[in-house]
Parts: sequence; structure tokens; C-alpha cells
Amino acid sequence: MDHPLLLITLGLALALGLSARRLWRAARLRRAARAGYLGAVDALLRDRRARLDPSGFPRLAGRFEGRAVELRAIPDALTFRKLPALWLLATLTEPQPLRGETRLMLRPTGQEPFSTFGALPAEISPPPGFPEHLAMRSTAPEDLPPAGFLLGLAGLFEDPALKEIVLSPRGLRLVHLAEEASRGAYLLFRDAELGRAPARAPRARALLETLLTMSENLARAARPA
Repeated sequence: MDHPLLLITLGLALALGLSARRLWRAARLRRAARAGYLGAVDALLRDRRARLDPSGFPRLAGRFEGRAVELRAIPDALTFRKLPALWLLATLTEPQPLRGETRLMLRPTGQEPFSTFGALPAEISPPPGFPEHLAMRSTAPEDLPPAGFLLGLAGLFEDPALKEIVLSPRGLRLVHLAEEASRGAYLLFRDAELGRAPARAPRARALLETLLTMSENLARAARPA
């Protein structure tokens, strides 16, 4: 092999090796960032139990102010979205005085990876006071949550990051937009990496506190007059 050709070959091999090392390091850092996404909210819960979903993001369960709850992060990089997103699901995992499941969602597409909204059989007109683009579906349209309780949920959608409210006999859930990919990085480089910065504890606390208030309001509304 000619000396110049040997130098070119060695240079290419070195460049490939450095590129592979950078990719490996980036993947390792990405895995660590995803796994630690809920690290800042860990102290909010007692009796904590954590595991990783296949996405690499964590699911954290435990007790908040004595109540059983779960926090979960779900990435959404489906191509029809303008920007990839990361959703934070806060769930009160305790039985509720409901006979069916009801979901309220802003601008549903039927492709939300965090929800079975489209699978619920009955679509219902939301009560007055809810946003224009909100849809409501239920498994029990003849036995919805108490009307006064439902009306009290309308104000929650003043938070533009709130995407869905789930009311189920098994518990209550709020789905919150935690992060969107950078528009510039995504449009130019298709960089859709999410979760580099951990979830904020104050936001998680606010969601959990709202769930506890919802449960208390539902219990009062469901009591016989």
C-alpha cells in the first residue's frame, strides 16, 4: 500500500473511531438523563418504587400526603405533531366513587401515546364553560360524574399545558405537557431529544395537590343529599 493511501486509511479509521466514541458517549448521557428525569421529584413521595419504561423514562410510585400516586413521563415523537413532546402523567391510584371512565381532552387526534381516549365508546358534549376544542368521551354516558363536580374542572384547562383529565373508578389522572423539542433544532437537524433537564418538583407537587383536591371534591359531590 502506498504511503499516502495508508495515511488516508488510518485517518479515516481514526475519524470513524472518534465518531463512534462520541455517539456512544451521547447515547450514555441520554440514557442517564432519561432515567433521572424524575430525580428532582423523588423527595415528594414516601414508600417510593421506581422502574424504567421501555422508552428509558421512569415511572415513580409512592405516597403523597398519605395517598397512593404515580408519576410517569411519556415521550411523543409521532411525525404528524408539529414538535415532539414529553408528557408528564400524574395519577392518584386509589378507587373513586365512579361507575364508568370519563376522559376530557383538548384537541384529540386519536394518536396520543399516553391515552386510550379514542377507545372510549361514547362521545359527549362537554358542559358549558370548557374550552372550545375540548372533547369528552365515556364508557358510561348514562352515568357520568356529578354535574357540579364536572363543572368545577373547567378552570383547570386555563393552564395551557394541561392536555387531559381522566376520571375512573380506579383513580384520577392529569396529563401535562412537560416539554416540547426545540423548534430550531428539530426543523434544522431533526433533533427531537427530550428530557435533558429533569422534571421540576414544584410542577409535580402542584399536579399531585390538584389530584387530591379533585378526589375530595368528587367524594363530596357523590355523597347522597
